[in-house]
Amino acid sequence: MTAPFGATLPVLRCRDLEVSSTAELVTRYGLTLQWVADEAAIPGSYWGDAEAGIIGLALFVRADTPVHSMLHELCHVICMDSGRRHALDTDSGGDYAEEDAVCYLQILLSEYIPDMGRDRMLADMDCWGYTFRLGSAREWFLHDAADARDWLLREGLIDTSDRPLWRLRP
Repeated sequence: MTAPFGATLPVLRCRDLEVSSTAELVTRYGLTLQWVADEAAIPGSYWGDAEAGIIGLALFVRADTPVHSMLHELCHVICMDSGRRHALDTDSGGDYAEEDAVCYLQILLSEYIPDMGRDRMLADMDCWGYTFRLGSAREWFLHDAADARDWLLREGLIDTSDRPLWRLRP
């Protein structure tokens, strides 16, 4: 996604969102959205800096947290099994198949956040540096993500129309 004259749009941050709609999305999955003070360290952040954090069923963000990071960590909690979720603190673990499913689901969930949407999510994922065999998040999602979609279907997290089922993996 580009701005006029070819300039890249800045990555969408949590401060750019309506707080109530963001919290509503998170609570639909039984998690709580915890806002951290500006400049404070984000608890449970694997990457540090402004990246979202997860501990148990709490998702931690600051105003400068990228929305793609918030959704990615939310999707890790959704996709992990209940045993890992129970002990969750910072590192979500999981395998490559689950990581791909997390990426696919975060793209689907972006449609439920006003001002985000799929196109913006894909562009922001590319800006952050997600890497895919086909060179971009968009190309991966459109042409190489069938296994991730199948994983989400098999685990009962989406329906056959790619709609979220609003539940955590058991």
